[in-house]
Amino acid sequence: MLVADHRLHVVTPGEMITSDTGFMRGHGTYVEGETIKAAVAGSVERVNKLICVRPVRSRYGGEIGDVVVGRIIEVGQKRWKVDTFSRLDSVLMLSSVNLPGGILRRRSAEDELMMRSYFKEGDLISAEVQSVFSDGSLSLHTRSMKYGKLRQGCLVAVPPFLVKRRKTHFHNLPCGASLILGNNGYIWIGALATEGHDDGDISNSETMETDMVANNDVNHEVIARLRNCVLALTDQKLPLYDTSILYAYDASAGHPVKDLLKPEIIEEITSHVRQL
Repeated sequence: MLVADHRLHVVTPGEMITSDTGFMRGHGTYVEGETIKAAVAGSVERVNKLICVRPVRSRYGGEIGDVVVGRIIEVGQKRWKVDTFSRLDSVLMLSSVNLPGGILRRRSAEDELMMRSYFKEGDLISAEVQSVFSDGSLSLHTRSMKYGKLRQGCLVAVPPFLVKRRKTHFHNLPCGASLILGNNGYIWIGALATEGHDDGDISNSETMETDMVANNDVNHEVIARLRNCVLALTDQKLPLYDTSILYAYDASAGHPVKDLLKPEIIEEITSHVRQL
């Protein structure tokens, strides 16, 4: 029997996925008798009647429209190279970013000279996958006020298959932090976006940037607690999305942040999340 769709189903090689003959086998599976079994270790994905297994130890493949968090690794001619945990470096073209102030115009030679003032090596950014090239590399864009440079927070790297696909991957959490769940397995936990913006929007405008930097009362313990909750869920291969992370955060309230990664505490926290 196939596990319910809303739960993450992690399987090992040879494990039965379903005995329902109405399903078709996809990548990472094989048929034995009247059952579909896993050929690799990973998470089960179902698209209509097609069942696949996404391998645990695989690089991020990327799909158009995915939200990603990445690190600038090179500033080139009219483009930046970005590490998105893909097999190949991703590309962010100068023509695919918002200029300061949201100016819409053709990029000039002066803009090209100013590229390092927009994003430089080591900067963390949020972006969206615009297209996938024939070799599998990704083209990104930040042409939305919710995308751009990330500040005041921490990056957590997790296996991409654990990040649950949702309608939005940007969240302002009630505990006082913002969360970006990159489909590529890079999760950003940072300062809460200022009021006056839609929920989930993290602006890269000059005004927003000033407000974020000026917000010196960011609760660093909240960010550290969220980070350790994400790592605890990852340790148990549980799906990562805003609700599961908040459940883990609430369950961790009785423990110091430094103790959250102890095996017995991880088990206690994740047992609450399993009740979702």
